[in-house]
Amino acid sequence: MSVSTRSITRPTTRPTTRRRTLAAAATGAVLALVLAACGSSSTAPARPGTGHGGSAAASAPSGPMPSTGDGMDGMDGMPGMGIPAGNGLAAEQDGYRLDSTIATLPAGQAVSYRFTVAGPDGRPVTDFAVDQTKPMHFYAIRADLTGYQHVHPVPAADGTWSVDLAALQAGTWRLYASFTPDSGPGKGTDHVLSRTVTVPGRATDTPLPAAAPSTTVDGYTVTVQGEPMAGMAHPLTVTITKDGRPVTDLQPYLDTYAHISAFHEGDQAFAHLHPETRVDGDHGGPVLAFHAELATSGNWRTFLQFQTAGQLHTAALTLHVA
Repeated sequence: MSVSTRSITRPTTRPTTRRRTLAAAATGAVLALVLAACGSSSTAPARPGTGHGGSAAASAPSGPMPSTGDGMDGMDGMPGMGIPAGNGLAAEQDGYRLDSTIATLPAGQAVSYRFTVAGPDGRPVTDFAVDQTKPMHFYAIRADLTGYQHVHPVPAADGTWSVDLAALQAGTWRLYASFTPDSGPGKGTDHVLSRTVTVPGRATDTPLPAAAPSTTVDGYTVTVQGEPMAGMAHPLTVTITKDGRPVTDLQPYLDTYAHISAFHEGDQAFAHLHPETRVDGDHGGPVLAFHAELATSGNWRTFLQFQTAGQLHTAALTLHVA
């Protein structure tokens, strides 16, 4: 599978179930991220809105939007604001806008977040393409890059989405909605939009763990190998073992053997990557091949999700782009 940076639009003709091409990944002490198609599909064109090598910039909202508590809505992704354009940090792009009247969420308890995606006509979008078995993917991360959640909202007929989030710690959280309209002027164009919410209380930041090539979760060891550099496309591999033995029973999770989501330290820029390894039943692994590129240097907190025996595992690593 080749990977290309997310650029402008995808063709309007494609399978009912797409393979998301957001970017992410890493290696040893070096990380590079780019969009890649899911393992069981052919490579798809890159997407706008993830800030990976393309020139597409997020546009500013055209009108007042509900406050999300950080004072930055309407400026996310704009040049000159110290935030890279088009990498999931904008609340509005290409006429599509992530709207919510919720500016705060309670701490320490499961909560529901409600939002809509307004289209170029200003009305809530109700027709979305299915991507990796879901019409919408939703991510949450705290400002210190802790508390990662990847969940799937439920739509109502009027275009309102509801998503259940696990208990949140006090602090500022960024919430990302990843979707593709299936009709209208934006049909076939992938978007990642985000807003922030405040969780009241005394917020204590957790220092970002040091960069490392491997980590363990639930008894599994995840190791990233390769030497990609920022702005250059390079292959990399993820190897999964348990008790020193290769893992060969990875199960498909949302149509692929692994999901990598990554968040850039400081601005929370978002990237997402899937392996090029083809899905072939419940015996994936131990090695998953990726191809990655990202022009942005710095530390990234990377979350790799994979499934065995019906259980989802999330391995977290800090990786660095030179």
